[in-house]
Amino acid sequence: MEQKTGIPVGKLQADEQTKMKEIDVRLKARVIGQEHAVDKVAKAVKRSRAGLKSKHRPTGSFLFVGPTGVGKTELSKKR
Repeated sequence: MEQKTGIPVGKLQADEQTKMKEIDVRLKARVIGQEHAVDKVAKAVKRSRAGLKSKHRPTGSFLFVGPTGVGKTELSKKR
């Protein structure tokens, strides 16, 4: 991987760890007033990235409901 990308594997792992530590904060900055939903999504993503679930299963299965403009789409976007 390191030879193909030119990025040291250690750097990738450190960046991933930083992202996982800050995922809930970053999501809450984009999705206002949905702390409970953000916490659940962040927890599922952290669990998935930490290897605490099968690689053959999805990160999570969520049903986002509510009126227009409350952050359903924004929370589900991959960034």
